[in-house]
Amino acid sequence: MIMAGGASEELSVLTQIRAEPAIPFGGKFRIIDFPLSNCVNSGLYNVALLTQYMPRSLNDHVGIGRPWDLDRSQGGLRLLQPYLGPNSKGWQSGTADAVRKNMDFVEEKRVDNVLVLAGDHIYKMDYRYMLNFHEYSKADVTIAVRRVNPFETHRFGIVSVDGNMRVTDFKEKPLRSRETLASMGIYIFNTSVLPDILANEELKDFGRDVLPAIIDSHKVQAYTFEGYWTDVGTIRPYWEANMALLAETPALDLYDPDWVIHTRSSEQPPVVIGPEASVSGNFISNGCIIDGTVERSVLSQGVRVETGAVVQDSVIMDNVVIKANAVVKRAIIDKQAVIGEGVKFGQGDDNIANKANPEQLNSGLTVVGKQANIPDGTEIGYNVVIRPDIKASEFKSKTIEPGETV
Repeated sequence: MIMAGGASEELSVLTQIRAEPAIPFGGKFRIIDFPLSNCVNSGLYNVALLTQYMPRSLNDHVGIGRPWDLDRSQGGLRLLQPYLGPNSKGWQSGTADAVRKNMDFVEEKRVDNVLVLAGDHIYKMDYRYMLNFHEYSKADVTIAVRRVNPFETHRFGIVSVDGNMRVTDFKEKPLRSRETLASMGIYIFNTSVLPDILANEELKDFGRDVLPAIIDSHKVQAYTFEGYWTDVGTIRPYWEANMALLAETPALDLYDPDWVIHTRSSEQPPVVIGPEASVSGNFISNGCIIDGTVERSVLSQGVRVETGAVVQDSVIMDNVVIKANAVVKRAIIDKQAVIGEGVKFGQGDDNIANKANPEQLNSGLTVVGKQANIPDGTEIGYNVVIRPDIKASEFKSKTIEPGETV
């Protein structure tokens, strides 16, 4: 069961028009492609996708699961959306509540274990090893964990274990912690204990509520995962995960023939690099036409970079047009945006955080929403947010100060 229904304000305008798992990543993929591909590569073909917030883009991308070989009459992919009925199911208010409201689906499947996954993480993992560990340890619940930077423990659920890897304590996003073993948001539950665990309807979320409450009453084990994994639930980690793909030997290998990341692909012609263009150290997807300069950037399908334009250290999504002589630095630009002629990103002081979202936008990145149209000659400071669908005529000034939201 893949949790894909939460709203993530930390991703600013990227989630204003879609669910987080539907956000493009790495040029041609979506975030949801990674847990779905992990499932089928692990031989798991009975998958439920639990949706709620802004699901249309996600539903369009996933469809009936054909790119992942999940379009099956037995098992396959099932989209589970909130609904009203005699038992008043209604809106889901957390990961545990989402599973609780779909227990009838679990019971129909008659399975021994339920694997619960987050839909907003980038990683490659063979779940069979974790399932074998769960069976061998005779656990009621198994949590996947990994070591994280001590300065980032506040972003995760932090786990304490004994010598047998039995969980002795669980703190959700503590302000400070000596422990650095973080929950990955991947859980295995024995189906036999799941109804009892979810009986208390006040327990809404697995990390915040359920796991701390059951440590003493159930056998909860920790399974250590050593491979690449990152939570892209905030702007900077999302940008960094894309930039990490440009390393000479990236930690996340998207070219591994033994572990293919499947996705729904659109038909696009080959890339065109113009005679005066300059490209260096990029991910460039099909359909791109480049007549300017692109350095250390990730370009999704159909991006157009006109003559004299410069793109550096940026993530550019599908069908964005960057017009002549524009300069785009350290930006995340959502689909179908138009960057006008001579627009310049990265002006002024990069230490001024975004006034509306200072905790998430304070590292010099600028985020442009889907279908935004930035007028010619605009100068844009650091840590700026430009909302989706804004028209060129709606800009009140050709100078956007650092930290502003338009």
